[in-house]
Amino acid sequence: MATDLEGILLPEIWIAFAEKTGIEQLRLTTRDVADYDELMQMRLGILREHRLTLADIQAVVDTMEPLPGAVDFLNWARARLPVIIITDSFYELLTPFLPKLVYPTIFAHSLTVGPDGLIEGYRLRLPHGKRRALRTFRELGFRTLAVGDSYNDVAMLAEADRGILFRPPANVSAEYPQFTVTQGYGELQDQIGRFLTDAVISHGAD
Repeated sequence: MATDLEGILLPEIWIAFAEKTGIEQLRLTTRDVADYDELMQMRLGILREHRLTLADIQAVVDTMEPLPGAVDFLNWARARLPVIIITDSFYELLTPFLPKLVYPTIFAHSLTVGPDGLIEGYRLRLPHGKRRALRTFRELGFRTLAVGDSYNDVAMLAEADRGILFRPPANVSAEYPQFTVTQGYGELQDQIGRFLTDAVISHGAD
């Protein structure tokens, strides 16, 4: 199973930072803006304008906790199948969450930071990394299930054997009706259970 992170297991970091700073435009996420580079350039411009540093964001991250029920769900899932978190967030922001999530495997990107602590840019681990990761898993012979909630997850969900939206905004679920929509961890567990049952049946048929 491959899953997104923010909105699935964690609150949205940029929304929390927007609430702390009072900068409403920072509330925009990949749920709202389909072009990731456009979104990130907007964020970086705002940070430069207001002289907000990586340490300022990290101070907010330090106060955040996983979503209610997320740790129990993640433990439940990892007891049943391999779980890899593939996120368009950044290692520099996610480090405080690792012990809270019991040190999961996370594929993320990296930030470039100047000597003054201002974020100068970002480096993608790989362009179209979510989609390419799922394609590679399938090429290695794995049956794959992917979970996401935003525009930037759609290619990953489409590449998987089964794609599931978790608490997506109405605009995303309306534009991509081919994906199953779940609203809670119980529903998500049911879908994972069905996926595992189908995989056993399919393997038996082979």
